[in-house]
Amino acid sequence: MTDPFALFDEWYAQARETELNDSNAMALATADAQGRPSVRMVLLKGHGPDGFIFYTNFEGRKAGDLLANPHAALLFHWKSVRRQIRIEGSVGPVDDATADAYFATRSRDSQLGAWASDQSRPLPSRAVFMDRYEEVRARFEGGPVPRPPHWSGFRLPPERIEFWQDREHRLHERRVFTRQENGWNEGLLYP
Repeated sequence: MTDPFALFDEWYAQARETELNDSNAMALATADAQGRPSVRMVLLKGHGPDGFIFYTNFEGRKAGDLLANPHAALLFHWKSVRRQIRIEGSVGPVDDATADAYFATRSRDSQLGAWASDQSRPLPSRAVFMDRYEEVRARFEGGPVPRPPHWSGFRLPPERIEFWQDREHRLHERRVFTRQENGWNEGLLYP
């Protein structure tokens, strides 16, 4: 198989059947403008040949890192199938229509939480956050919750994708796809 997206779809479908929680969880590695790295777990909310999509508060650290330095890496690790996929590329914001459509699928409580949270900033106490949540809940009572202007998504079009399969005696299989002007170059890596 020389289409990395078809292979991703195959592995992702298998992981969705065997992972108990959040088969769409992926580690997102970023670096700030000074090159200081940071990594955290996010959820994959869309994918295809145009890239891998996740959503966040654009006023938080994650988005700040990505807006200052768009180079990022994703890592899926599915222990249940003994596989991982590493993806590298540069991110860009999704368009408003894409962000609005996804936001509309979130639970009402999650929508309200996006309004109430100053993501990644110091919080004096949990009570302060819950009070803000209640204020937002009252504000939007009886009507739809619009997407906050500071909340959207990023898309990472991959430049490199590595598929790692665990094998006995640490004789792992590693297939790597590198984007070229006319498609993908496929190769193998030593374990």
